[in-house]
Amino acid sequence: MKKLISLIAFLYCFHAAAQEDAWVFLKDKPNAATFLASPLTMLSQRALDRRTRQNIALDNKDVPMETTYYSQIKSATGITVLAKSKWLNAIHVQGTPINIKNLKTTYNTFVEKIEFADKTLNAKGRVHQSSTTPKRKNKFEKTSTTFNYGNATNQITMLKGDFLHQQGYTGTGMYIAVIDGGFLNVNTLAAFKRLRDNNQILGGYNFADRNTNFYTRDNHGTNVLSTIAGYIDGQFIGTSPDAKFYLFISEISETETVLEETLWVEAAEKADSLGVDVINTSLGYTTFDNANYNYTYADMDGKTTFISRGAEIGVSRGMILVNAAGNDGRIDNPWKYIGAPADVAGVFTVGAVNATGTIADFSSYGPTSDGRVKPDVLAQGQNVYVINHTTGDPVTSNGTSFSSPIMAGVVACFWQAFPNLTNTQIMQRIRESADRYNSPTAQYGYGIPNFENTYNTVLSVDGQEFLNATTVYPNPVTNRLTIKTSLQNLENTKIQIYNVIGKKVFQKNSLTTKTIDVSALSSGIYILKITNGNQQNTIKLIKK
Repeated sequence: MKKLISLIAFLYCFHAAAQEDAWVFLKDKPNAATFLASPLTMLSQRALDRRTRQNIALDNKDVPMETTYYSQIKSATGITVLAKSKWLNAIHVQGTPINIKNLKTTYNTFVEKIEFADKTLNAKGRVHQSSTTPKRKNKFEKTSTTFNYGNATNQITMLKGDFLHQQGYTGTGMYIAVIDGGFLNVNTLAAFKRLRDNNQILGGYNFADRNTNFYTRDNHGTNVLSTIAGYIDGQFIGTSPDAKFYLFISEISETETVLEETLWVEAAEKADSLGVDVINTSLGYTTFDNANYNYTYADMDGKTTFISRGAEIGVSRGMILVNAAGNDGRIDNPWKYIGAPADVAGVFTVGAVNATGTIADFSSYGPTSDGRVKPDVLAQGQNVYVINHTTGDPVTSNGTSFSSPIMAGVVACFWQAFPNLTNTQIMQRIRESADRYNSPTAQYGYGIPNFENTYNTVLSVDGQEFLNATTVYPNPVTNRLTIKTSLQNLENTKIQIYNVIGKKVFQKNSLTTKTIDVSALSSGIYILKITNGNQQNTIKLIKK
């Protein structure tokens, strides 16, 4: 009996001493008014411009975390601070359950609540249901890679991405962030030379190691980036070759921990602050090295996991978050569902098909646990071309890890064509163009989009509405003419003025301001043509 009591006491002490992960949620941001009054202390001008275009107001989620709160938690006894999120106003800590729970008592004035990754330690904990929890798996699982020196034509033409390229929309002016596990050799491979020579890599950060070396760790991000931005003349081209990129490492490839969720949220926050338009994430979370942290299908509701809550806020900031559905769809897999943050309503979740448009057997299933359609759309992810991180040659590989960035690149090109549309409008137009939009299924979602069709639809509907709402003043004009339009990004807008006999007397190919100087024109009647892509509006102009 004495031995049994001793064993129980030992086990209790062991459990009490075990290091656990938890998030400490803070109550407020006492200096919020000061930051909101000076937006450039929180966000870049480009980020603010993106908000303005989409009529998104700044709020407390944009405000940095209170530094005094953070410092006190960091200096608490037995607590290790690993990461933080301003969006969720939460600090990721490790410590014993006792020390972590003491934070709520000690700092009750500013600690709102504590959430343990092991939900059985929470006040309203639950027991994990192994029957609905996936087995631990390789996070970058994919089938064998074989060398094949073809080109990437099919993965672009399937989506009609080549049509957008032909219209001149190749990602110019768009910022894409890739959040992944590493970008080995992107700084040296010839397939990324065009990207480097044109200064299209704007920067990045290694959140896993807390340093600026993002050309390290895993090659998964290298393969992912190649499908968007790789270029080998005559052999390979990515879906958005002229976009600019930020490269972020949030994944610790040798482990699977909930810390990676928080690091991802940090990376997404950084992307937002830099004015990124599109984020690609070829990652997903369901299981961890510590099985007590595993999620169940019930958790795939877009609101439960830390990363999904962060992603939901990211969408609300006006970015498009493109995410891989996952590779668990095989029929013999008891867990065949999408992971987090692919379960978020506003995240653009991408499944995989083969070259003929048939679903890849590994592509994960929806719906979400609360019954929403997922994935949103599909792109080629089986026998897809990527750049090998060692040789720099095109090879074939498999996974929604690649259907996602292929889609992200085309999405960026499409948004370049219609910068006046919001992120939610862009995603909905793409869904509506997919081949199963009227009859979505659990694994196909809404199906394969057709970007040529949706481009033409937007031109005829949204584009015409824009042009009808575009005018100039004053008219008659003396010296300076102002263009009145809802369009904020004027880089793709061209102005041409013709006299009454059809001779072009003025042209400006890219507007940097809505005001133009026409003082050099003689008095008379002119025809002014405003062009944005294939959209045109013609206005009679009288010069005094």
